[in-house]
Amino acid sequence: MQESSWPENNARSELNLDIPDLALEEDKSSRSNSNRGKVFTMPPGGDREFEIATEAELPVAVSVLGSPSFPQNLYRGRRGKAAVVLSAIWGGTIALHLVSWGAWVVWGLTGLLWMHAFRVIFASPKPELTPLSDQNREDWPYVSLLVAAKNEEAVIARLVKSICNLDYPIDRYELWAIDDNSTDSTPSILEQLTKQYPQLKVFRRGANASGGKSGALNQVLPLTRGEFVAVFDADATVTPDLLRRVLPVFDRAQVGAVQVRKAIANAPLNFWTRSQAAEMALDSFFQQQRTAIGGIGELRGNGQFMRRTALERCGGWNEETITDDLDLTVRLHLDRWDIEFLPFPAVSEEGVTNARALWHQRNRWAEGGYQRYLDYWQLIVRNRMGTAKTWDLFGFWVTQYILPTAALPDCLMSIVLRRMPIASPLTLMTVTLSVVGMFVGLRRTRNETTKFEVKIVFATLLETIQATVYMFHWLLVGMVTARISVRPKRLKWVKTVHRGTD
Repeated sequence: MQESSWPENNARSELNLDIPDLALEEDKSSRSNSNRGKVFTMPPGGDREFEIATEAELPVAVSVLGSPSFPQNLYRGRRGKAAVVLSAIWGGTIALHLVSWGAWVVWGLTGLLWMHAFRVIFASPKPELTPLSDQNREDWPYVSLLVAAKNEEAVIARLVKSICNLDYPIDRYELWAIDDNSTDSTPSILEQLTKQYPQLKVFRRGANASGGKSGALNQVLPLTRGEFVAVFDADATVTPDLLRRVLPVFDRAQVGAVQVRKAIANAPLNFWTRSQAAEMALDSFFQQQRTAIGGIGELRGNGQFMRRTALERCGGWNEETITDDLDLTVRLHLDRWDIEFLPFPAVSEEGVTNARALWHQRNRWAEGGYQRYLDYWQLIVRNRMGTAKTWDLFGFWVTQYILPTAALPDCLMSIVLRRMPIASPLTLMTVTLSVVGMFVGLRRTRNETTKFEVKIVFATLLETIQATVYMFHWLLVGMVTARISVRPKRLKWVKTVHRGTD
């Protein structure tokens, strides 16, 4: 999920899906004398120029709020909707304790979810596709790679060098670095890098620019030319063969997006980073298994690729959410696109290194993840995704959000009535799935599945148990649902600080 985030304001723009001619837009910007933002480009056959883009001449930002399929009223009333859901979960949990058949309801739901879980666990992952061949390099598609950066001096150069050294023709892809009014040396670093890499273009946003990361991506999207659009965090590192391996996944016309597996670059540092590495392996396992049975594939912000037509049809990035990747995930599926997952190669990123940073990050993730259910519930229950995806989404909603939210009243009632928590079967199922998924996911990401060595298996098992304890931090989700119910909508993000790793 998104790592590079910053406060946003409430200003909004209208939908405009007309993608302008890049050369025309650059010609317009060169005649302007405003300081709204700087675009650094390499004109054909000429020296590098520093051009100025005006507020008036810039393309209007794409905004999900104008999409006919996702009207603005979907994003209203989150506080009230959260209060209703919280009351229903807490009241329902208490009621199940008080009626004689309450336990049977829980066991019945658990049985249904276990049936789905067995399908997920035992599904055969989709086979690895053959990378793009050198024989038809002239036919490779044009790709636009985007990174939004705010005060990323510690990591931005590494990202740019990593992407600009891809094993892909430099005239077939572009990297747009969006400097969102950085106050450190990020602008000067990017300016120097433009002299070295012709595929690098830099857009500088003004101090009053709106929309946070989503706004930055929306503002630059009309300037891009790619048939496919990718988003990276500023601390990302990629392998040279990334594009050659990702693009064949789009050969199936219904694929609207592809998420590349994320890996933690600083995993050996401490308990927190090692646990996040295991968490990414868990996510990788379930992404592979869910997509294998026609379930939900999810975007994770860093290393996500979108088909341009799918992105435009969904209205771009939503500026009314704090987790644009999770929001776009739901909109793509509601629009009947598939999201695939690519386990190899991985895109690396920094893990947070302490409990405080983890708390802020996961609060943001939890709140943003919960927002998508509040926003799109009417469309979800109408089965716009299709039965397989709707049921898959429901199962993970129960385990990720309902179960943690119900934990408080369930524990209180179990103490009062001197009995086991009524949600124990669901809790046991969730923990079991987490352990299995994490263990298998770790072995897959390390290519340990073809051999069995007792020492390695035992070490992986111990790592799994340790990370499972770490995963109980997800109980904070219950606190998030309660907070949303009583506090006004929050669109302020706490920026994840990137320090750079060797």
